[in-house]
Amino acid sequence: MQDSDPPPGSPGSSPPPQQSASNFFGKLFDLNFNEFITLSIIKVIYVLLIVFAGLGALGILVSFIAQGGGAAVAGVILAPILFLLYVILARVWLEILIVIFRIAENTTELVRQGRGDQ
Repeated sequence: MQDSDPPPGSPGSSPPPQQSASNFFGKLFDLNFNEFITLSIIKVIYVLLIVFAGLGALGILVSFIAQGGGAAVAGVILAPILFLLYVILARVWLEILIVIFRIAENTTELVRQGRGDQ
């Protein structure tokens, strides 16, 4: 720990990693919805969206090339543009989702601190 690092548990410190499988399944089957799993699986969702965007762009490219001529040129131009737009929109959507969940977590923490539960 460096001199500039805040002590563990202080407001500026990062929370300890909680990536154990039992913790994930505990959150998954939490019937009171006290814990969120979305922040744990958001990276997997993003990778899947990128893969689907790539498959979609590849499908567009193949279908335009199959038509030949000017359509092939249009496909070579259009497929990467649509891929990038889809990935950007997916990223923005997921970031908004993360912000909403972090607001909920921070609000819950503020309520706990207000009650003195800590």
